[in-house]
Amino acid sequence: MSKTKTNNTHRLIAMGLAAVCLTPALPQAEAAETAEAEPTAQDLGEVVVTAEKHPTQRLDTPENISVITAKEIADNHYQTLAEAAEHVNGVAITRMGGTDFVTLNGDQRVVVLVDGVRQNNDQGGSTGRYSMNINMLPSLKNVARIEIIKGGASALYGSDAVGGVINIITKKVYAPATTLSMSTGSWKTHAYELTTQGNAGDLQWQVGAAMDRRGYFAYKYGGDTHRMAHSDHNNEALDLNLRQQFGASASLQLAVQHKRIQADQYTCLGDTSMANLYSPHLDALANNISLSYRFREDSVAPGRLTYFNNYQTQMFGGRFQTRLQGFDYQDGWQIAPQQTLVAGAEWHQSSSSNRDSGYHDAQITTQAFYVQDTWKFAPKWNFVPGLRVDHHSKAGTHWSPKAALNYRADDATQLYASWGRVFKSPTADDLYYSTPYMHGNQDLRPESGWTASLGLNHSMSAGTSLSVNLFTSRLHDAIRWFMDGSSLWSPENLNLEDKHGLELTVKHQASPFWSFDAGYSYTHIEVDKGDGAGKQLDLTNRQPNGYRLGVHYKAGAWKANLLGLSGTGLSTEANRYADSRYLLWDLNVSYAPTDDLTIYAKALNLTNQHYPVYNSRYYPGDGRCFLLGMQYNF
Repeated sequence: MSKTKTNNTHRLIAMGLAAVCLTPALPQAEAAETAEAEPTAQDLGEVVVTAEKHPTQRLDTPENISVITAKEIADNHYQTLAEAAEHVNGVAITRMGGTDFVTLNGDQRVVVLVDGVRQNNDQGGSTGRYSMNINMLPSLKNVARIEIIKGGASALYGSDAVGGVINIITKKVYAPATTLSMSTGSWKTHAYELTTQGNAGDLQWQVGAAMDRRGYFAYKYGGDTHRMAHSDHNNEALDLNLRQQFGASASLQLAVQHKRIQADQYTCLGDTSMANLYSPHLDALANNISLSYRFREDSVAPGRLTYFNNYQTQMFGGRFQTRLQGFDYQDGWQIAPQQTLVAGAEWHQSSSSNRDSGYHDAQITTQAFYVQDTWKFAPKWNFVPGLRVDHHSKAGTHWSPKAALNYRADDATQLYASWGRVFKSPTADDLYYSTPYMHGNQDLRPESGWTASLGLNHSMSAGTSLSVNLFTSRLHDAIRWFMDGSSLWSPENLNLEDKHGLELTVKHQASPFWSFDAGYSYTHIEVDKGDGAGKQLDLTNRQPNGYRLGVHYKAGAWKANLLGLSGTGLSTEANRYADSRYLLWDLNVSYAPTDDLTIYAKALNLTNQHYPVYNSRYYPGDGRCFLLGMQYNF
């Protein structure tokens, strides 16, 4: 069969699937499996896909991008996205027992994807603007890379993409392999994970099962180490990926993800007394399935049709249930040697229930269409305009234009600037929550505004790179939950939310054995509640100032990584923005006596620091923890 006929066949298959779905749906982060070559930590020439939904050179992409590679995940023995992302500059993690939430450059409104498939929960929660518990994501053992886009991305991803996008990209199968991982350590911690992969002709498969147990955790407070009551957890996960190749450039992929978390949600209601503890039980379950047909995978303009059905239920002071399903369709065209067009459509529908909180089967439907052009109009210049229109069944129609400009001075230097409209729709909890203590607001307007950024990436030498990003945003009608004089919590639209900040990262390869990276991030947020007081400092800012340091050593069979994280601007007295600081050190050392066996040891919070992990109530962070583990490849 000729190449032209093959491409036409793939297009007909995609169109047929879209017709069966009755709704051509649009795009999602073309996930993926694009850059198979493993870049080094200093490689600014790597290929990324999430920022523009098609493969682009990093230095040609006008966005603030961080990449966590499979090598970094393996070298540091990261178990979860929270653990890996926490050491990325500009990223902060909020931990609350069995739930973890991510913040990008001070913004909680973040879209999370797995191979381009949306994982966010339309039910949301009243603890903030988060809409995704990243603890519910699959294991990192099958992850090729994690791309983090910091900055507004509503022009491609719609609601929730105010702060940015995280796309977890899974591996392709190239050879049969089976891996067993085990670890044990402090606090009666035990973890086991078994993954296997293989192929039969053009059929590839990956299967993984994991179990994580912890009896309790300890924390530092008042100069002493305490054991937290009601802090055990029991996590289990199962992942399945089946992929049928159709020639070299098309495939059909089935992905199934199961995750269950059982934990006690411990809370310290004040930082002057540890006796007042609130500890409802958390039982969270996620069962996600997706089916994707991808075509022209080996081209600069890939296409995809995806159906997904994500179900989540959570027992926590009542039963929360939500199902998000939808169709995403994306296509691309290289309309000229220096110009690539991406367009798509989406149809998503969620059904959320919380019978203990007054609502059942609350449906929210979103239809969206978008288009984005990547145009190299001069040898060193790229212009990236884009436009998306979303119709939200509760929030109406929203237009999200974007314009970005990229200047690649040479192979070592990039300058970029971007501006775009952003929005976030109210969640089901925002609209319908109803208890004697908390009450939703069906008159809420969607959060909307704009974001802008200016950045520089520069390789000063073969082993040294510098990245600088300045960002600002303004949101009208930002949603916050407030307590009135009768102790009733309810959400309201603010007049204004202003944010600005910067991010600075330096990486250096000192020798074949040693490498270093250092980062600083600053975020300043002010809000106007519309009460006549004018703009006030936002006291919910998770990490106003963040410092990160990595020291990496590799010699033969030995590897060692020392990772430092410091936060300032948090007050242990008021649990709010102030002048105090904390400094955490994580150390991991590994030895690989053979190509198939790795033995490692980890010390988390090596100096046993006292620090908070949430900003409105005092949640103590994990104290010093030791882990010993091994990984064997069969």
